Amino acid sequence: MSGRVLIDKQNPEVYAAMRRAVRTVRDAAEAAGIDRALMELLNVRVSQLNGCEICLDIHSRAAITAGVTPQRLALLPAWRESRIYDARERAALEIAEAVTLTAATHLDDEAYAKARSGLTDDETSALIWAAITINAFNRISILSRHPVPERDAQGRTTTGALR
Repeated sequence: MSGRVLIDKQNPEVYAAMRRAVRTVRDAAEAAGIDRALMELLNVRVSQLNGCEICLDIHSRAAITAGVTPQRLALLPAWRESRIYDARERAALEIAEAVTLTAATHLDDEAYAKARSGLTDDETSALIWAAITINAFNRISILSRHPVPERDAQGRTTTGALR
């Protein structure tokens, strides 16, 4: 153990409220017509930017379950250069990066317009909320140093896997 406070365990009522917020965001995204695969692409990209290993583990597996191919996951860091992502996915990934890197970029009006190009107000709002919530969970896990179980090729946890 790293000596870190597992803040989700220390204050379970706060963590439960965060989980409820995620469910509410997922409902808003679904109501806006955003499918789970797109939500998971956003979750993975934000987690890549933040270097959150447990969220990458969880959301990479969830993305595959939602129908995202391993190729699309592998190319995600190079989404701007890749031609396999459609306009809607590009807008969602632009939002994901803008929210995650907001301290560095302060997303000006031109960048904001580009990020939400082709999206409705409901889609834009749901995607921004999704990026905000995964950023919060990244920080919970990074600061708590949640251990990631090692998995075999079938995704099963291997013996003695926690680091």
